[in-house]
Amino acid sequence: MAAFIAKQMVGSQLNAVKGAVGGDGGDDETDKEKEEEAERERQEAIKEAEDRRKEKHRKMEEEREKMRQEIRDKYNIKKKEEVVEQAPQEEPNPLMRKKKTPEELAAEAEQEDLDDFTKLKNSIETQVNEIKTQIEGKCSLQ
Repeated sequence: MAAFIAKQMVGSQLNAVKGAVGGDGGDDETDKEKEEEAERERQEAIKEAEDRRKEKHRKMEEEREKMRQEIRDKYNIKKKEEVVEQAPQEEPNPLMRKKKTPEELAAEAEQEDLDDFTKLKNSIETQVNEIKTQIEGKCSLQ
């Protein structure tokens, strides 16, 4: 892997020197194609190395689990079961919510108006009742 990258770096440096000296001016397309191919190969090599690393770690974890199980068997220890707790439902992101239609918006506004209206009506009724009781207490019919 390291040799491959070093080879690519040397090749790109040679191309840079060749261009600086005044090499062929018409090989731009082939140079680009070669660079793209080299980049694809480099990406492929990186991916391959990553896959090998993941496989190595998977095998190491399997070996560790076997050793753990042997210890559990030897000392009659039961394996702890992983308790998967359900995460509480999070509120949906307000930026990602579904847009409301104009009809829905109008219905909500009307509902809010009704709520405000009923609140106002109730407060006025209570005030009227209080005044009525005060007047009745002061006045007496004969």
